[in-house]
Amino acid sequence: MIPYARQDISEADIEAAVEVLRADYLTQGPVVPAFENAVAAYCDAQHAVAVNSATSALHIACLALGVGKGDVVWTTPITFVASANCALYCGATVDFVDVDPRTYNLSAESLEEKLVQAEKTGNLPKLVIAVHLCGQPCDMAGINALSKQYGFNVIEDASHAIGGRYKCEPIGNSRYSDITVFSFHPVKIITTGEGGMALTNDSQLAKRLQRLRSHGITSTAADMQPRPAQEIWNYQQIDLGFNYRMTDIQAALGVSQMTRLDEFVNKRRRIAKRYDDALAGLPLQTPWQHPDSCSSYHLYPIRLKLGEDEKTQRQVYDALFAAGILVNLHYIPVYRQPYYEAMGFKTGYCPNAEQYHKEAISIPMYPTMSDGQQEEVVRCLREAIIV
Repeated sequence: MIPYARQDISEADIEAAVEVLRADYLTQGPVVPAFENAVAAYCDAQHAVAVNSATSALHIACLALGVGKGDVVWTTPITFVASANCALYCGATVDFVDVDPRTYNLSAESLEEKLVQAEKTGNLPKLVIAVHLCGQPCDMAGINALSKQYGFNVIEDASHAIGGRYKCEPIGNSRYSDITVFSFHPVKIITTGEGGMALTNDSQLAKRLQRLRSHGITSTAADMQPRPAQEIWNYQQIDLGFNYRMTDIQAALGVSQMTRLDEFVNKRRRIAKRYDDALAGLPLQTPWQHPDSCSSYHLYPIRLKLGEDEKTQRQVYDALFAAGILVNLHYIPVYRQPYYEAMGFKTGYCPNAEQYHKEAISIPMYPTMSDGQQEEVVRCLREAIIV
């Protein structure tokens, strides 16, 4: 079996986790700040706040930006459901912007068209969540310019994209957004088992993110409300927060993995280049790369371009599985999920996203993939496509 993704855990990673297990703190110790500092430094961001998942990071990022009941949040339909669910957690409503047919990311052109109409009806979004699908960054300069014109905040959901670059700068520096979110799930570029992080250059947002990840509690005297001097108040809850903390065990794995981040990304780019060359000439489209960006290649989605008398997407998908190639689909448009259909979303809402869904298959991509495994994927894919 060849999986579509797999983590790469070294002996150094294991030793880093074991060292924490032998130390005084398993959680809320010194290693979480060390991991935050390592990621912030790599990304050239001012602040980083580690949490237990990217979903948690998205949730508290929305809250930190004041998203609540009556607000509207826009995002892309081609993403994991967490990119939309996070707004619902805050009591907001969600809407979707169609994707660019080349990058599969939220289209800045479609966003502008939707903003023009929303301004006329007085229903502009409070927040837009731009997702860097598969590691390829969105048109953040374009989205940022629109945010200034129409007055909305921006979150970069960069769950797929640590190690990538946009306009020669690291993704995560939040130059074009308020907050950037990373994921450290096992299939992502680096892993902490489960885990996520929110990065920002705004010190007040960072402070709020830190409180929200730990029950809304602060131990900083300057942030506390006055209480009688004879009473002991070594902490106060000043927000309604959550238990979203990352453990020192997870952070130790993250610190160790960060030392190999560039190695992981370079291996992924090499694998992508071999796929590009090996799949040329087949009736499919390989991932297009914008000249302003450098993808971290979390995923390698192909788009099948099959004629009416050729095999279907489903037949190719099933044939690959039967051959032991565990491909995947990233993603079904969020609004076509039953939960969102119940809100009134209908098929046809975002045509580019739906066409992508009908053609896409994510083929295996991970840094420990051997040349032989990749050749097997290409062979099986070729056999699955050819009638």
